[in-house]
Amino acid sequence: MIVIVAGVSGSGKSTVGAMLAGRLGWRFADADDFHSAANIEKMRAGIPLTDADRLPWLRAIEAWMDERSAAGESAVLACSALKRSYRDMLLGGRPQAQMIFLDVPPEELARRLAARHGHFFPEKLLGTQLDALDPPQPDEHVISVVEADEPAGTVASIIAVLWPDGKAPDAGPIPSASGATGGEHEAET
Repeated sequence: MIVIVAGVSGSGKSTVGAMLAGRLGWRFADADDFHSAANIEKMRAGIPLTDADRLPWLRAIEAWMDERSAAGESAVLACSALKRSYRDMLLGGRPQAQMIFLDVPPEELARRLAARHGHFFPEKLLGTQLDALDPPQPDEHVISVVEADEPAGTVASIIAVLWPDGKAPDAGPIPSASGATGGEHEAET
């Protein structure tokens, strides 16, 4: 299985994805690492990426996912997947892939980006991501999860929605999402 933790910049997808992978004992990849140097420089300069800029990036992510699947490996991937067309590309023909979209209010995203240092994605590009966002629709193979106050609570919510029987692979017993600290622990499908 490949779990894609998706959301706009500042949603916590990298933190939550890495924590989820660690909890499951699976490989983790951050889609930011698949960007070309030219894409990173554009974003660092405050220039939003176009669909043409993103296509080679998406193809590299697809190749990585297909390599994991061919090797029979499970993995977690953090990826923005802002548009439905991107989600369709990543999920299409990959029944072993499941996408979790982190639902975070825009005010919280802005607060997080303002506090984040050392990342190539500047706070001023948040508006362009929100403008480009196609929120997941009910007919997509995407589960929206309302983010908890703490990443561990969000991870618990993801595990609970993916494995409602409490038997996640390689993870042993799963603590309930309600046992996490603070916040909403609601997952919407």
